[in-house]
Amino acid sequence: MRKALILLLVTVCFGCYVSYAQKAAVKTNLLYDATSTLNLGVEFGLGHRWTLDVSGNYNPWTFSGNRKMKHWLVQPEVRWWSCTRFSGHFVGVHAHGGGYNWGGMLPWAIRPGAGIRNYRYEGWLAGAGVSYGYHWVLGNRWGLEATVGVGYAYLDYDKYPCAKCGRKIGSASEHYFGPTKAGITLIFMIK
Repeated sequence: MRKALILLLVTVCFGCYVSYAQKAAVKTNLLYDATSTLNLGVEFGLGHRWTLDVSGNYNPWTFSGNRKMKHWLVQPEVRWWSCTRFSGHFVGVHAHGGGYNWGGMLPWAIRPGAGIRNYRYEGWLAGAGVSYGYHWVLGNRWGLEATVGVGYAYLDYDKYPCAKCGRKIGSASEHYFGPTKAGITLIFMIK
């Protein structure tokens, strides 16, 4: 047991040493890529254990049947790393803001069973949350990161009777509590 703990400690320390020189990264979230959302993130070292991650997402597409999940989103996050930046476990605090035009589909149910897919919603959102993640070093310049986050979002929107046409039938707002971040992110380190 003692040998296993020593081996674990040496491995963690070696991983910290290897990644200490990393100063910045460019990244793409593969989960967003899977939903046809264009995305790009950058992350900068602020200190030995601190980084600033800023990601931007944009989806301009309309799908068959005039279904759309058009949106733009910016999500800055300050991260604290348990070892050293760009290696191992981290926790973060993020904010998010953006605009959306969803019709015929919705990426998550704000109100399940309310006929939400039969309308179009156009509006904006803002909020904040906390996250946890882990970064695997794949090579000298490559990494892979998994992250999840929960938090709050205020959604303000206008409601329309169908995905493409019609006059506005109402305006409303929602207070959303739940998942606010998910990612499996491919990372390229800039030294």
